[in-house]
Amino acid sequence: MRITPFPLAVLPLTLSALLISGCLGGGGGGSSSSGDPDETAPPEMTREHDERVFAPREAPVAARPGSSTYVGTYPGLQGEAVYVVEVPDGWDGDGLIMYTHGYRGTGPDLPPSVPGTPWRDAALAAGYAWASSSYSANYYDVRAGIEDTNKLALNFIDYLEADHSVRLAEPDHYLISGESLGGHVAAAAVDRENMERTLNKVPYAGAMPLCQAEQNQFQWLGDYPRVLMELSGYGDADYTDFQDLLPQMLGALFNFNGTSPNWSSPRGVNGERLVGIARNLTGGERPVFDEGFAVDVWQGAVLSTGGSEGNITGILARNGYGNENQVYRWTSGSEPTEDELAFNEQIARVSADEDANLPREDGVRWIPLVAGDFGVPVLTLHTLGDFYVPFRHQQLYREGAEEHGNEELLVQRAIRATGHCGFSDEEITRAMNDWLDWVNGGSAPAGDEVLDPAVVADANYGCTFTTPQRGDVPACGAN
Repeated sequence: MRITPFPLAVLPLTLSALLISGCLGGGGGGSSSSGDPDETAPPEMTREHDERVFAPREAPVAARPGSSTYVGTYPGLQGEAVYVVEVPDGWDGDGLIMYTHGYRGTGPDLPPSVPGTPWRDAALAAGYAWASSSYSANYYDVRAGIEDTNKLALNFIDYLEADHSVRLAEPDHYLISGESLGGHVAAAAVDRENMERTLNKVPYAGAMPLCQAEQNQFQWLGDYPRVLMELSGYGDADYTDFQDLLPQMLGALFNFNGTSPNWSSPRGVNGERLVGIARNLTGGERPVFDEGFAVDVWQGAVLSTGGSEGNITGILARNGYGNENQVYRWTSGSEPTEDELAFNEQIARVSADEDANLPREDGVRWIPLVAGDFGVPVLTLHTLGDFYVPFRHQQLYREGAEEHGNEELLVQRAIRATGHCGFSDEEITRAMNDWLDWVNGGSAPAGDEVLDPAVVADANYGCTFTTPQRGDVPACGAN
């Protein structure tokens, strides 16, 4: 993956860089556009995404030893979707895990979705079959992700019989797990509102969201560019000019190595303040933040959203981003400093449309909420240096679980790595094995504390579940 070097204003959209800024309510961070929970979106409200058409692309998926795979198409929420099912030899309904894939851009093709080998092998070794959907739409369509995944879970037996003349047993229980956007799908799929509102109700017995995004992702992707704009001296400029002004703004805040910013070398007080605000917005003082902040590709991914409207490229019909209640700080004391108060008075404020992401009568919201309101075992992994889908989501998830009284059902693990979803094979295998043992009656596995600032800021935080240690981050036990 390659990002065009700065200071060029053209920043390509990488992975889910089209997660255009917005605040969609249901979990903290800023203003809420979720509206009255008893209010629902008017049926005539439409969006650009409703008119998009996608093309399923079937392709063979090689089976792992001791298993069989099946590929086909089925009717999804927005059109045809591609399914993949893999069944270990001798499977007799001994559990089905739905795998939910991450962001796939804005192209028309819907190819098969196959999990990584460690995830796949752990599922099969535990005697589980797994199934995945391409979803019937690309873009950041978590709604299609939930509805299409659930429909496949409920109907895959009939699809396989019709397409492959194979009749399988009914699963004795269902689980769900996925990464990034797929982590959003997996976490939202077991959240109470979505379980009640989905068109295809699946009684999931557990979830394992990995490096999950969720509705507060759009708060982050709206906040960081706006903070950068203000601190660089361009706060009075039109936000739609963000990309044109980006080279000058970065030049005001960072020293450069040739044509690229040196993210580890902020320039002056305002450069330092930008780093501090980013640290606080993404989870507070913690190991690996500095190393993650300095990864050019993820800075590019976040900044490529700057200047965009808050409708998430047509996933919403109206603006979902608001920062009128957001407090920006570069210090960590109990109260804002005078300079921070002045900054918050000065930065431009935006209000979200309250009806941008209301509940719907025809299934889950356009952006389903992850509120931490679940009643099944959930295990998560998140890298501490993820600058794109930040560790802050884990803290919000824990706060939601505590608010709803189900915190004992949430186990979270911090991994000392930079980048997005940068887990090792060992970390995935261990998480899968621990999670599957838990949902089958074992004790809750160990996890990390994510809300205590002193614990999270410790130099060795994240060492417990990081295997192996990465060479590009501080070594465990070095301090």
